[in-house]
Amino acid sequence: MGFANTLLEVINKEKPSHIAVVFDTEAPTERHTDFEAYKAHRQAMPEDLATALPYVVKLIEGFGIPVITKDGFEADDIIGTLAKEGEKQGFQVFCMTPDKDFAQLVSENIFIYKPSRMGNGVEIMGVPEVLAKWEIENVKQVIDILGLWGDAVDNIPGIPGIGEKTSKILVKQYGSVENIIANAHELKGKMRENVQMFAAQGMVSKKLATIILDVPVEFDAHALELGAPNRELLEPLFAELEFRTLGRRVFGDNFSLGSNGGGMSQQTDLFGQTMAEPETSSKVFVAPPALFEQPTAKTIADVPHDYKLVDTPEARKALIDLLLQQESISWDTETTGTDANLAALVGLSFCIKVGEGYYIPVPAEREAAQLIIDEFRPVLENEKIAKVGQNLKYDILVLKWYGVNIKGRLFDTMLAHYLIDPDTRHGMDLLSQNYLNYTPISITSLIGAKGKNQGTMRDVPVEKVVDYAAEDADVTLQLANIFEPMLKELNAEELARDVENPLVYVLADIEKEGVRIDVETLNRYSKELETDIARLEQNVFEKCGVTFNLSSPKQLGEVLFDKLELDPKAKKTKTGQYQTGEDVLSRLANKSDVVQDILDYRQLCKLKSTYVDALPLLVNPKSGRVHTSFNQAVAATGRLSSNNPNLQNIPIRTERGREVRKAFIPRDADHVLLSADYSQIELRIIAEISKEENMLEAFAQGTDIHTATAAKVYGTTIEQVTPTQRRNAKAVNFGIIYGQSAFGLSQSLDIPRKEAADIIEQYFMQYPGIQRYMSDTMTFARQNGFVETIMGRRRYLRDINSANQTVRGFAERNAINAPIQGSAADMIKIAMINIHKDIQTRGLQAKMTMQVHDELVFDVPKGEVEVMKEIIKHRMQTAIKTNVPIEVEIGMGENWLAAH
Repeated sequence: MGFANTLLEVINKEKPSHIAVVFDTEAPTERHTDFEAYKAHRQAMPEDLATALPYVVKLIEGFGIPVITKDGFEADDIIGTLAKEGEKQGFQVFCMTPDKDFAQLVSENIFIYKPSRMGNGVEIMGVPEVLAKWEIENVKQVIDILGLWGDAVDNIPGIPGIGEKTSKILVKQYGSVENIIANAHELKGKMRENVQMFAAQGMVSKKLATIILDVPVEFDAHALELGAPNRELLEPLFAELEFRTLGRRVFGDNFSLGSNGGGMSQQTDLFGQTMAEPETSSKVFVAPPALFEQPTAKTIADVPHDYKLVDTPEARKALIDLLLQQESISWDTETTGTDANLAALVGLSFCIKVGEGYYIPVPAEREAAQLIIDEFRPVLENEKIAKVGQNLKYDILVLKWYGVNIKGRLFDTMLAHYLIDPDTRHGMDLLSQNYLNYTPISITSLIGAKGKNQGTMRDVPVEKVVDYAAEDADVTLQLANIFEPMLKELNAEELARDVENPLVYVLADIEKEGVRIDVETLNRYSKELETDIARLEQNVFEKCGVTFNLSSPKQLGEVLFDKLELDPKAKKTKTGQYQTGEDVLSRLANKSDVVQDILDYRQLCKLKSTYVDALPLLVNPKSGRVHTSFNQAVAATGRLSSNNPNLQNIPIRTERGREVRKAFIPRDADHVLLSADYSQIELRIIAEISKEENMLEAFAQGTDIHTATAAKVYGTTIEQVTPTQRRNAKAVNFGIIYGQSAFGLSQSLDIPRKEAADIIEQYFMQYPGIQRYMSDTMTFARQNGFVETIMGRRRYLRDINSANQTVRGFAERNAINAPIQGSAADMIKIAMINIHKDIQTRGLQAKMTMQVHDELVFDVPKGEVEVMKEIIKHRMQTAIKTNVPIEVEIGMGENWLAAH
C-alpha cells in the first residue's frame, strides 16, 4: 500500500513523461568480488517484505511501467547510468530515493526526489542543496565523504575514527581521499595513525561507494514512456490486496473488491461537473479520473473558483450578515505557528458554497486584531450555526486565547475520516487528493520547507493567503459532503455526532486550561537523580573492572559479552555490534548484578531526560502552565493519546517514576486535585461483551476478580488462594485480552510452558463465555473484515484472512482486543463529555485538566470537592449502560501522586 500510494503520488503530482523501476538481482556484482565483506552483514529481507515484493512488481507492471534489472550490477549503478544518459539526451532526470549515496549523481539536470514520509513533504535536491547539506564544493566529493565515513549497513569500512562530521571537515580542507592520505602527516594524534594505517581501506571504500556510470543497459526513451494502467492486471490485484480506496482512485466509484472489470459510472470532478465518458478496450482501461483524463490531480489553477478578500469594515459586515443566515458554515484559521496555545491569529476563512470562499486578514497588533475578531463573535458563538472544519480543536483553541468560545454543532472532517478508516492518515491534503482528486496549495510553497528558515503566514503577501485560506475552507466543505453519507453507511454517524465531535469542545477546554507544574520539585529531583546515576555508573565500572561509555551500546556489548562473557550465544545487530536492548539485559539480570545496575542506570537516565528535565521546558510563557495536546485521530482503537508532554507515558509502575507525578499540582492553596480511575475496566467490559456468567457473578458480588479467577482455575476456595496463584490468574486475565499464548504466559511468569498451557486450559474451562467470545469475534472478523465496540466503533482488519500466519496472528489479536479497548475508550470519552456539560450547566469552577488511559484528573476548589465527586462517579459509571457493575475510584491530594 505504501509503495502504491507513493507511486500514484509521483505520477499524479509530477506527471513524468518517462519512468522505470530498477531492482537488484541475486547475482554478485564487481563490489562483491573486489571486497568479499561488502553487504556481508546485511540482514535477510524481512519476511513480510519478501512476501510483498512480488505484488509490488505486479503493481508496477499493471501501471505500465518498465522494470529494469542487470545481473552483475546493482540498481544504483543502473539508475546512475540511465540518469546520465537521459541527461545527455536532453531530459530532466529525478532519482526517486532516500539513499544518501545518490547525491554524487546530482547535476544541473539530475535531481534526487525524496518521497514524502512521516508527515514531511517531498524533498527535491539539486546541486545547491547537495553542496549545502554535505558542506562541499563539488558533488563528486560526496564519494570522498562516503569513502572516509563508510557505511555500516553495506559493510563499507571507511577509515576508523572518522564519522560524518570529521569526513566533511577533512574533505573541505583537502578536497579528496587521495589528498587526505597524501597529507596524513599534517593530521594529529589518532586520526593521523588511522589515516596512515587504513589508507588502502579508505581507497577501497571510496571505490565501493562510487556509483558505476557505464552499465551495459540501453537508454531507450520510447520503452521508458509511462504506459496506461492495465485494468485486467490491476483490478483483480487490487481486489486480492483489498485496496478499496486505491481501486476507486484509479478505476472510479464503480470499483469494488468483488469486481472483475466492467463499465465505469459517471464521474464528477472537484466542483461537481460531469466528466466525459471514458473509452475502454478489451485489454486496457484508458480513462480513470485520476490518471488519464486528468494525468494529475487538479489544482486551483484548473477549477473555477471565487475566493474573495474581505478587508474593509463594510465587506466584513456584509459577510457576517450572510453567515448569520446559514445553518452550517465551513471555516478555518490561519496562524503564525502550530502550537495553538502560542500562535497568533493571522486570518479567518469561511465557505458556505462549493467554489466560493472568503478570507478576512487579522493584523498583528493585538487590540486591532481583537476588534476584528469580536465582529465575528455573533457568528462563531452562535449555537444555531453548525461549524464544519478540519482539526477543529486547533481553531477553537486559537480563538479561546482571543476570548471567543465557539458554539454550535461540529463536523470535523479529520474525525469523520478517522471513523471511516482509522488505520490511515487523515491530513486534509491527502484526503483532498484521495476523495476529490484535487491537490490543495502547499503550505511550503508559501512559507518554505520545515526547518529553522521556515517563515510564518504573517510573512506571506495577503493576496497569496486569500487563495490558500479560502481553498482550505472550500475543500473541507466538499470533504464533509462526502464523509457525511459515508458515516451513515458505515453506522458511524452516532459516534461522530454524539462522541467524537462533542469531545472536541472538551479537549479544547482541557488544553486551554493546562496544568500547573512545580518546577522547584522537579529541579530538586533532577539533582537527586544525577547523584544516583553517577553512583550507579561507578558501581558498574567497579564491578566490570573497566571504565567505558555506559551509554554506548557498542562499548557496553564488548564489556558484557567479550570481557565478562555473560552470554556465549550473544546476538549481534546488522552493524556487527552486540545487542544490548532492555529485553536482552533483562534476561541476563539474574546472571550478574551488574546488569541490574545497568538497567537501573538506563531507567534513571531516561526518567531524568524525558520527564524531570523536559517538563519545565514545556511551561507556556503566557500561562505559566503546561498544556498537553490530545490526539483524537491517532490510535485506531479509539483511545486518546497526547504529546508535549505525553501524559500516557509518565511513569507509574516504578517508585522513582511515580515521583514525577508529585510535580503536577493544583493552581493554588484553595484547590486540590481529584483523580478518578476506572477499576479493571477492560476486564469488566470483556465480561459484559462475552456475557461470561462466572465473571459477571464475581464482579456483581464485589469479589476481587483475580482472586476469583485463581480459585476457579486452581479449584480452590477464595480464602485459600495464594499470592502466587493470584499473580498467575491476573497475568491470564489481562493476557487473554491481548491474545497471549502459553509461551508468552510462561515467559512473563517464568514458569514451564506446560504449566502455563494448563493454566490457560483451566481458565477457558472455567470461563467458557470468554472462549466463545473469542471464537465468535474471530468468525465475525473473517466474514466482515472488521470488529465493533459496544458503541459500534469499527476496527478494520485487512489482514484477518492473510495467508501469512504472522500477519494474520497480529490481526486476530487486534480482533479480540479492539472491541474491549475501544469500548473502554468510548466509555471514558462519553463520561468526559457529560462531566464537562455538568460543570458548565451548574456553573462550577472545577476544571478537567488531564486524561490518562482510564483516569481523569480535575483541579477543584476545596468547596466543590463533594459535588464534583458525585458528578464524576455518576457520569463515569453511567457513560455506557452495562449489566456488569462499573467501579470508579476517586482520590484527592495536594499533587497528582497523592490524589492517585
